[in-house]
Amino acid sequence: MNSRLDQLHPYPFQKLRELFAGVTPNPDFAPINLSIGEPKHPTPEFIKQALMQNLAGLATYPLTQGTEALRKSLAAWCQRRYGVELDPATEVLPVNGSREALFAFAQAVVDPSKHKKRVVSPNPFYQIYEGAALLAGATPYYLNTTPENGFRMTWETVPEDMWEMVQLVYVCSPGNPTGKVMSLKDWKALFELSDQHGFVIASDECYSEIYFDETRPPLGALTAAKQLNRGHKNLVVFNSLSKRSNVPGLRSGLVAGDAEVLKRFLLYRTYHGSAMSPMVQAVSAIAWDDEAHVIENRRQYAGKFAAVQPVLNQSMDAPMPDAAFYLWAKVPGGDDTDFARELYRDYHVTVLPGSFLARDAKGINPGKGFVRIALVDGLEQCVAAAERITKFLR
Repeated sequence: MNSRLDQLHPYPFQKLRELFAGVTPNPDFAPINLSIGEPKHPTPEFIKQALMQNLAGLATYPLTQGTEALRKSLAAWCQRRYGVELDPATEVLPVNGSREALFAFAQAVVDPSKHKKRVVSPNPFYQIYEGAALLAGATPYYLNTTPENGFRMTWETVPEDMWEMVQLVYVCSPGNPTGKVMSLKDWKALFELSDQHGFVIASDECYSEIYFDETRPPLGALTAAKQLNRGHKNLVVFNSLSKRSNVPGLRSGLVAGDAEVLKRFLLYRTYHGSAMSPMVQAVSAIAWDDEAHVIENRRQYAGKFAAVQPVLNQSMDAPMPDAAFYLWAKVPGGDDTDFARELYRDYHVTVLPGSFLARDAKGINPGKGFVRIALVDGLEQCVAAAERITKFLR
């Protein structure tokens, strides 16, 4: 077997199961699980109907590149959302959710002939970045994001000789778990480094459609590139319908950006067998074309944050994120694993210890002392969880 598999860390939710092993939650409380970033809002009815109306697609093999109709839909959405005109034939691709694509991307980008191969990612981070780097034969470089640096990826702290080894940089904006959105200044610094050293940027923007001011959507990489009068060289953006449209089981996303990089990525995907089902392609085009259900989705998340955050702030530091559906809350006392286990035991509320989402780097685990609270359940359940957490802390 591939020896690189031995380098993989247990997934955060496996660690959570081990943390809770042998713990019996208080039977007086119904369970509320706010640990996993799985949308719980109902899938829009028009998407369900479209799926049923396109079942005939089961009878045909799909194109890895996607249908022309879907690629035009993806390009049109990018134009509306990011303000950029993309060629549907060369600058967009459908993918089976952003998770699959983010992993596969490293396998296509990392050059195994290079002696030293580094992949940069934020820390804390979405664990797929690390696994993708390790299985591509690269060594992850963890860039700590902490309250002290405003949860930013501080490019200036990376040693100059390290940049010469970097082949790929993962960024996540809005960030998981912090909800931090990269500024134009942040993007400018990263673009300049990419232009100087030649590495590829993978911008994970799967939370980009969950924000709180309809007049101020989070800045995306493609928009930043346009504002800086920069092209898309070595830049690829990843997005998904999962959070945007409440269809995590559909496994549908997009990648967009540098045509040359996507040409090579398409070659990899053709051999990898990553074609999206024809019926999912048809449904995806319909979902990307509609914004009304996305606005309603944002309204529901905004209502939960407005109700939950003030309650939590009575007993812990749980600041509003720039965007996304997580609260990155500081644990009184500093022990995030004890906090999560005892909260589960006493009040049957599940949250994810922040240390499970990070690695020790430069002598610290930047997730330690935090918990990630995903406001994915209904309003009533989220408020009840916040009230239980407050009681638990008091």
